[in-house]
Amino acid sequence: MEFTIPTRLRDLAARTRSFIEQDIIPFEKDPRWGAHGPDEDMRQEMNALARKAGVFAPHAPTEFGGLGLGHLDRAFVFEEAGYSILGPSALHCGAPDEGNVHLLEVVANSQQRRDYLEPLCRGERSCFAMTEPGGAGADPMMMQTTAELTEDGYVINGRKWLITGARNASFMIIMAKTVGLGEQDGATMFLTRLPREGIVIERDMNTMDSSFAGGHSVIRFDNLVLQKEDILGAPGEGFKYAQVRLAPARLTHCMRWLGSARRAHDTAARYAASRHAFGKPLGEHEGVGFMLADNEMEMRSARLSLQQAAWVLDQGERGTTESSMAKVQCSETIWNVVDRSMQILGGAGITDETPVERIFREVRGFRIYDGPSEVHRWSLARKVLKQAGRNA
Repeated sequence: MEFTIPTRLRDLAARTRSFIEQDIIPFEKDPRWGAHGPDEDMRQEMNALARKAGVFAPHAPTEFGGLGLGHLDRAFVFEEAGYSILGPSALHCGAPDEGNVHLLEVVANSQQRRDYLEPLCRGERSCFAMTEPGGAGADPMMMQTTAELTEDGYVINGRKWLITGARNASFMIIMAKTVGLGEQDGATMFLTRLPREGIVIERDMNTMDSSFAGGHSVIRFDNLVLQKEDILGAPGEGFKYAQVRLAPARLTHCMRWLGSARRAHDTAARYAASRHAFGKPLGEHEGVGFMLADNEMEMRSARLSLQQAAWVLDQGERGTTESSMAKVQCSETIWNVVDRSMQILGGAGITDETPVERIFREVRGFRIYDGPSEVHRWSLARKVLKQAGRNA
């Protein structure tokens, strides 16, 4: 094992931290940051600052202007980006764009790399349409949106919801159940530019979080016609490609939100050191001091778990089990850290006088999306029992 952080990576993480503190945190009071994320002008303004600072698109391939960081390297930089909830949008390394970069880099053909991956790496936004109301969510096999092969092409019909970033996205990746292909029936991924006829954004959903550019939308496909060349990868292989995207995206969520949890913890620690109650600093009371200690220990454990899972991906392995474990550990640690931080702050914690109240609302959803904790535990338990059966 080697835990030494390379100098180049340590320097990049430090520059990212400095950039977030000096250039992005001031945007947190900008009125252009609304209930459905920062508006497009604000996002592009932050992107320009990130380019100038040399920290833009750290995950994207170097051939398209990114820094080309591997999975483990991202852990150090993405955590620093997440120190402000706006940081991932500023660096263009937030969801769903970051996950789509990885998916396209692995699966897209040469033409699709030029048409979709390169513009995405350089600052365009995208969305990934899989989740459905009453259908595909934690169980993607329940997908109801269909793509029927006809003489005119693939005709897509159905509805999706909680589609992050759909508003003002430049293109969309669609997951649909293909019918009419015989042995190739299954889920297929399609690429399409936006806007276009047959894709209707019905409404924007009001959610607890507000950090994702474009918010979360309900989308309807009305006889959308796409062609063979619009397929990402091979027909019927959509679920396999979803796994390509899923494990890395779980971990990058962990990285970014861990930075936010650390921000909440730092805010609470400063308060506990300076606020006096019952004759001494608040932090010297064991009830408060122990919460700070628990925060430090749990963040360390979560960080090591996600970094090890990221290392597994860098070895070319799928990392399904490792990323699943890290997702549960990190999402629950992040929630606990932010909740304790709010408790330490007392009345100040439930106001917008500190960033903790907003972080509190932002991170709660992470225990649900990218697989609820209960689904991950169920999956992990199945593997435990399967292994136990082999050893019996």
